[in-house]
Amino acid sequence: MHAPISPLTLHRGPAAGFEQPFEMLQACHERVERMLRLLQRLRSHLATIGCDDSARQAARDVMRYFDIAAPAHHEDEERHVFPPLLAAGVCVDVVQRLQQEHVEMAARWLAVRAVLQRVADGPWHGYRADDEAALEQFARLYDWHVAAENELVYPAAAQRLDAPAQAAMGEEMALRRGLGVDR
Repeated sequence: MHAPISPLTLHRGPAAGFEQPFEMLQACHERVERMLRLLQRLRSHLATIGCDDSARQAARDVMRYFDIAAPAHHEDEERHVFPPLLAAGVCVDVVQRLQQEHVEMAARWLAVRAVLQRVADGPWHGYRADDEAALEQFARLYDWHVAAENELVYPAAAQRLDAPAQAAMGEEMALRRGLGVDR
């Protein structure tokens, strides 16, 4: 017997706050990885159980994350992480690849979202011809991307931003999300 898809552990917020912007960005990556695992479990669930309430809720959860949080996260990187590296001539090839991947992720998300919307709306009648490939390609885009940012780009950018610059970065990130930063 298969357990229903449970999104409860996926709704925990990031462990870091905006006052620690690089830790917050890494916590967002943990959330991305949880959402991609949920997407994989959803795919298995659809194949073995079909489209039930659990599947529809999982599809909505993944859509909500990649519609709202992921674009804000990419904007954080484009505004605050990549510019100091490019200005210093550090990790230029990596940053340019990451920027290209942000564009590709946004484009691929449209196809993935269409699949998930069909699941969320129910009744779902199975995958269309290219749906499985779209889901797999979208998820695979994040493998190298997240590792490169966590292990190379974030540390390099953090070295180039002093404490006041990082505080301003965190404040801008919070304000763009309609939140204040407690000091």
